[in-house]
Amino acid sequence: MIKSFLILISSSILLFSSQQIILVVAHGFDSNRAELEFFEDANKLFSTSVNIGRNGLAWGIGEKNLIQEKNDPIKYEGDGKAPAGIFKLTDEFGSRYASYSNLPYLHTSKNLICVDDSNSYFYNQLIINNKNEKSFEYMKRDDEQYQLGIVVQHNKYAQEKRGSCIFLHVEKEAHASTAGCTSMPLSNLKTIITLLDKDKNPLLIQIPNSSSKEILQLYPQLKSSTLLHP
Repeated sequence: MIKSFLILISSSILLFSSQQIILVVAHGFDSNRAELEFFEDANKLFSTSVNIGRNGLAWGIGEKNLIQEKNDPIKYEGDGKAPAGIFKLTDEFGSRYASYSNLPYLHTSKNLICVDDSNSYFYNQLIINNKNEKSFEYMKRDDEQYQLGIVVQHNKYAQEKRGSCIFLHVEKEAHASTAGCTSMPLSNLKTIITLLDKDKNPLLIQIPNSSSKEILQLYPQLKSSTLLHP
């Protein structure tokens, strides 16, 4: 019991001591555009507008459950919604052989896929194509949306049908919403990735504006944000 409690406390300290936070705030759950601010400690280093799910936001499965109202939408596979919540940023991926950051790097070869079949053993995982998956997406794309990106650790235990393959990636075109990821121009994504440092426990906090007060309470270092309006 004591050991479990200490592990829980240690995990909470790690989560809330994150030195890098990518904050994405949408006007509401139905918005398919949002604003982004990059913080290191209490310092805002970068800001831009981003595209999110074509059907807005829905509560995903992240590092901590935020307050959810009875009628708030919940993230499911194929719903066209980007996950709302607090998520670790784990890896950089891209079509180059060289990394822009010191995050672990995945080269998007033609054989790298992300599995979105919730009945698969490899659901919500990036794997080398084993020719047995019923539903997946190629990570090497002709449209260049995955020429550079960041893996968002949403639904890390692969709960069935709760959503998969969530990334920060290059936008298809200006102001084009996504199937559930968060996208932006290549130049802005490069800036963000160059700033990321795995030793600073980077997080994505992606929320509707209605969750501003709770986020400010959990992360007081964001008090200078112009996006959080409780």
